[in-house]
Amino acid sequence: MSQSQQPTHDDRIALTRAIMNIVDAWGIPGPALLEVLALPAGTPVRALRRYRENTPFPDELAVMERIEHIIGIADALRTSYPHNPAMGALWMRQDNQRFEQRAPLDLIIEDGLPGLIAVRMHLDCSYDWYLDKGVN
Repeated sequence: MSQSQQPTHDDRIALTRAIMNIVDAWGIPGPALLEVLALPAGTPVRALRRYRENTPFPDELAVMERIEHIIGIADALRTSYPHNPAMGALWMRQDNQRFEQRAPLDLIIEDGLPGLIAVRMHLDCSYDWYLDKGVN
């Protein structure tokens, strides 16, 4: 990738703020959010405040992978509930038969990356198809 295609520092801050708005709307508590985002070991919960303000997430593969899934889930929820954005956050907290009566949010918090993938696959049939066909 050429230098001109790399996101700027301001782009990374904007992405970080957007992700924090999404996970805050879902109601992921601070300590669990550190794990869900795969932030580096030893990151204090108080660091989350900086991510809401003006610090970009670390440019690490594990963090970026989770961000990609969070964006996919948020986009699928926006598509599913185009007239009421609050419904997506509500859906994330309701028990779901597909997840053995666990809320999608609980699945994400308890299972980490596999939980993120499972919720995204459930919401986004094109992503599920992408995985099923082994498209790279």
